Amino acid sequence: MSLYRLHINGQIRQVEAAPDTPLLWVLRDSLDLAGTKYGCGVGACGACTVHLNGVPTRSCMTPVATVGLKKVLTIEGLDAQASHPLQQAWVELDVPQCGYCQAGQIMTAAALLKENPKPSDADIDGAMSGNLCRCATYLRIRAGIHRAAEISAQAAAVAVKAPVSRKAKPQAKEGV
Repeated sequence: MSLYRLHINGQIRQVEAAPDTPLLWVLRDSLDLAGTKYGCGVGACGACTVHLNGVPTRSCMTPVATVGLKKVLTIEGLDAQASHPLQQAWVELDVPQCGYCQAGQIMTAAALLKENPKPSDADIDGAMSGNLCRCATYLRIRAGIHRAAEISAQAAAVAVKAPVSRKAKPQAKEGV
């Protein structure tokens, strides 16, 4: 067993684990971050997807010894209030059926939208092709990603239109 310092969801966390322990089990069993799911154990399904320095990564295939201080982002760290545009879209459109794969779907989609804020169907299909859904909600997942892109664009437009607060300049008094 070795002691590891990991940068998880914006915090430095220490954990004791064997070097070959998959990051998935460190997250779930040692750090109580159970949002990342075990699906297949061979990196084929995407249920265990987290971001390592912004790159979607299969945590079931990533030994903890290889992580170092790379920034690990899990579904719990995507948005503290669970109001990320993808999470909003997933709720609004009732995307999941059983929900088991959804953390991995959302994490993969978040990386896609960060790189491509207005993806086409083909872009989405390409980015999401490594994530399996036992319930076959692929069309709802695609619709959710498009809706999240719309929510993000609307939020950006509102931010641009919002007036900038400026302190009022003192008025000169007449007769002084």
